[in-house]
Amino acid sequence: MLKSGIFNVLRLLAFLSVIIFSNVSYGQMFQGAVIAGFNLSKVAGDEVNGFYDFRRIGLNIGAAVIIPFKQHWDVTLETTYSQKGAFQKETPTNDKYPWEYNLRLNYVEVPVLIHYSDRNIITAGLGFSWGRLVHAKEIEDSGNKPAYQDTIPFNNNDYSLLGDLRFRLWKRLHLNIRIAHSIIKIRQREFRTIITNQPWTNNQYNFVFSLRLVYIFNENLQNVVKNK
Repeated sequence: MLKSGIFNVLRLLAFLSVIIFSNVSYGQMFQGAVIAGFNLSKVAGDEVNGFYDFRRIGLNIGAAVIIPFKQHWDVTLETTYSQKGAFQKETPTNDKYPWEYNLRLNYVEVPVLIHYSDRNIITAGLGFSWGRLVHAKEIEDSGNKPAYQDTIPFNNNDYSLLGDLRFRLWKRLHLNIRIAHSIIKIRQREFRTIITNQPWTNNQYNFVFSLRLVYIFNENLQNVVKNK
């Protein structure tokens, strides 16, 4: 099933590439874009980091098709490779999980968003993303403890809600800031208190900030309103 899911995503990426480069040459109905940047991520419910501790850095790269459907409005369909996870050095002051923790989760994702453009300079959007897990590696206490994924693996699918802002930097080059949070758990994990050994369980979710550059090949610059 995993190989089938990856194959379907690769076919979609190839389809997007055909649309991007054909429209660069022949039309303006669709706009093609390439994307490159990075993620700052954590796993909510892992007892490792605080709410603001996004310590895992990973790639976020891909391609997109932008489909205008009304003045100032468009739909964006992407295919991206996105690295997520969590990281913590050994922390004796953490009374729930004091050991070193290293988690890498790599996904191929298909985000779909609706965007609104203000004067073609600032663009804001909301959307949804489906991600397929292609690689997972979990190291606990520098490998001295067995990885919990050996007992309960991560779900192959990740479904997330997205919030998105895009700012024009120069001509067709944009700076993109995105926040994403899983809406369905990626795993349920059992923990035990260090002193009393009492068990409890947490649902775990990906929580990601992305900072990316987006270059739109065939964007019409005649409608861009410059700041005065």
